[in-house]
Amino acid sequence: MYPPVDPIIVEFGPLALRWYGLLIMIGFLAGTEIAGRHVGRHGQDPASIWDVLMWVLIPALIGARLYYVFIQSPRGSEGLERYLANPIEIVQIWQGGMHIFGGFVFGALALVLYTRWQKLPTLIYLDAIGLALPLAQAIGRLGNFVNQELYGPPTDLPWGLRIDAEHRIPPYNNLQAYPESTRFQPLFLYESLWNLIGFSLLFWLSRRWANRLKPGDIFLLYLCWYPLGRFFLEFLRTDSWFFAGTPFNTVHVLSAIAVVTSVTLLYLRHRHDDRQAEPNQTAAETSSERREAGG
Repeated sequence: MYPPVDPIIVEFGPLALRWYGLLIMIGFLAGTEIAGRHVGRHGQDPASIWDVLMWVLIPALIGARLYYVFIQSPRGSEGLERYLANPIEIVQIWQGGMHIFGGFVFGALALVLYTRWQKLPTLIYLDAIGLALPLAQAIGRLGNFVNQELYGPPTDLPWGLRIDAEHRIPPYNNLQAYPESTRFQPLFLYESLWNLIGFSLLFWLSRRWANRLKPGDIFLLYLCWYPLGRFFLEFLRTDSWFFAGTPFNTVHVLSAIAVVTSVTLLYLRHRHDDRQAEPNQTAAETSSERREAGG
């Protein structure tokens, strides 16, 4: 894989259409379509998803950006010092630098508050978001390719990514140790593929097991799938700071909490399902046998 790709598609005076923003928008629209269809299949107005997202999107973007700036920014304190010295850069999201975990917290809180305010079924809308997010993420992650960000350590793999010197972080900006021919792990691609597989799996489950899933299950399954993949991908990150003397960072902790909590909640929600299904199945079989005997 060989960048660079010009991050600007076209310019109109001081305005510019960038690949990063365009891909984010395509992902948003694709996810919104999926979410609208999901709520429509559950008795809600499909168009209502736009009202929900308009209230959720801005808090989610704010949360995603603030998490990146204050927690995930490159090399921890160095990145934070840069943003504090130039506060205007904090709002320049088109330059890259968003973090999904911050978006989760702010966006989920906004969704719960809005659906309660409008007396909408919160869990159904959470499911719709949980189904739409992996597709939107899979598309949006491609913007990291254009921005030459979210890459891992050097690799000899044939799909290694070339990163220009101005986009490298220490120690990889040392061209004597890491010449221009050096290729890096395309983490954005791994995460995009993981999200695409996750979306396909959740979509299949939402249709195949629709009669077994409870409202909120799809959202919990998403919180199992995405953080699980993210946990392992974090070991390859080059732009994160880690707890001293360990290969772990904040995302590892949050991912582990999300997976364990979601699996536990799914188990508690469905632990009696098989017990209830057996008496119903036995009763149905007995009734069928009686009919046959009567015939």
